[in-house]
This record gives sequence, C-alpha cells and structure tokens, in this order.
Amino acid sequence: MKKTSIAVLVGVAVFITLAVFILTRGFYGSMMAIPTTVSITLWAMAILCAGLAWKVHQAKGEDAHGIGLDRSQMNPMTIARFMVVGKASAWTGTIVGAAYLGIALYVVPMAGQIAAAQDDITGVVSSVLGGVAMAIAGLILERHCEVPPPTDGAHAIE
Repeated sequence: MKKTSIAVLVGVAVFITLAVFILTRGFYGSMMAIPTTVSITLWAMAILCAGLAWKVHQAKGEDAHGIGLDRSQMNPMTIARFMVVGKASAWTGTIVGAAYLGIALYVVPMAGQIAAAQDDITGVVSSVLGGVAMAIAGLILERHCEVPPPTDGAHAIE
C-alpha cells in the first residue's frame, strides 16, 4: 500500500471546497441547519487516531520488541489494520472538512445579513476544524504504522 500523498489530499480539498461553495451559494436557502453536534464524530475519530498512533509508537519503542506474535506484544496485523484506519481517516477528514470549508466560505461572510447563517457558524467552523484534525491524525497514524526497510544484508521474508 502506498503512502497517502499530502499533495493529492490538498488538491482534492481545494476541488471539494470550491464545488461545495458553488452549490451552497445556489442552494443555501433550502439547506438544513448545521448544529455543532455534527462535528462530534469527526473529533471522536481524530482522538481515536491520535490514541492509536500513540499506542503504535509505544509498541515500536526503542528496541522494537513491542511488536510480534507474543501476547504481550502488538500483532503486526493489528498495526496493518490501524494503517488502513489512518488512511481512511485522512481521506474522510479531508473530504468532510473541505465540504464544510466550502459551506463556511459562504456562511461566514453572510452571517451579518442572514440569520440562518449566523446560527450555522459554530457548527460549520467546528466541523471544518474537526475534519482537519481527523485528516491530520489519520496521516500521523498511517505514518506511524509504516515498517522501516530492511537493513543492508537483511533479506525480506517472502
């Protein structure tokens, strides 16, 4: 599995932000209110990814004896699953955060003119920040789950 490219994530974020901004400009009047509680899942996943990254970091440790098949060690397959969670979280956080950023680009300037926009500011901003936090935590988790290349002279197990 390849590392998630930060440049691709940024490109997708820019595209989604602009697309959602255009859609929000045209359809804001028919959109539902955006409560602050919308961002709870984003923040929970960001915290979960950060916790998993810390757990993997601790298992890798200085001597790397925390990873293995013994009961006292972290299973390598578990770390591989954590990497998939990190990759998915990075993409989901980017997409959802960018979508709320597109909404924010319309809502924040209109807050003085439209009462609904004023009510949506906290939900939109907390969702943008939650999406960014989830994307960053997912990237950090994915990077912590990488296996270093074998040392010179060591053969990889096939």
